[in-house]
Amino acid sequence: MAYRVVWSPKALEDVDAIAAYIFRDSASYAATVVQRILDSSRKLSQLPISGPMVPEFNDGSIRELFAYTYRIIYQIQGNTVTIAAVIHGKRLLAQAHLETDEQDDRASKKYEL
Repeated sequence: MAYRVVWSPKALEDVDAIAAYIFRDSASYAATVVQRILDSSRKLSQLPISGPMVPEFNDGSIRELFAYTYRIIYQIQGNTVTIAAVIHGKRLLAQAHLETDEQDDRASKKYEL
């Protein structure tokens, strides 16, 4: 069964901020990191439970993948996987960082998914 992968507006903002921060030092590395994040997120359409549960939450539907030092936090709801946040691995995750109610299909156009 294929799952639909959507991005929350917050997660899109996170990727934009990560790219802008890295771009200050290296445009090519910024592109590489963003590409790794996108490649990792694409795998979720086939294997959404491949990522471990997020340790800060006791909820099997909230999981994460890693792309370099970044955590891709997502929630599985039915046949939809919502990418809720992308944060640096050293940051603590709080409920405020998650945004799974709003979904944004524009990521597929913005980042050529």
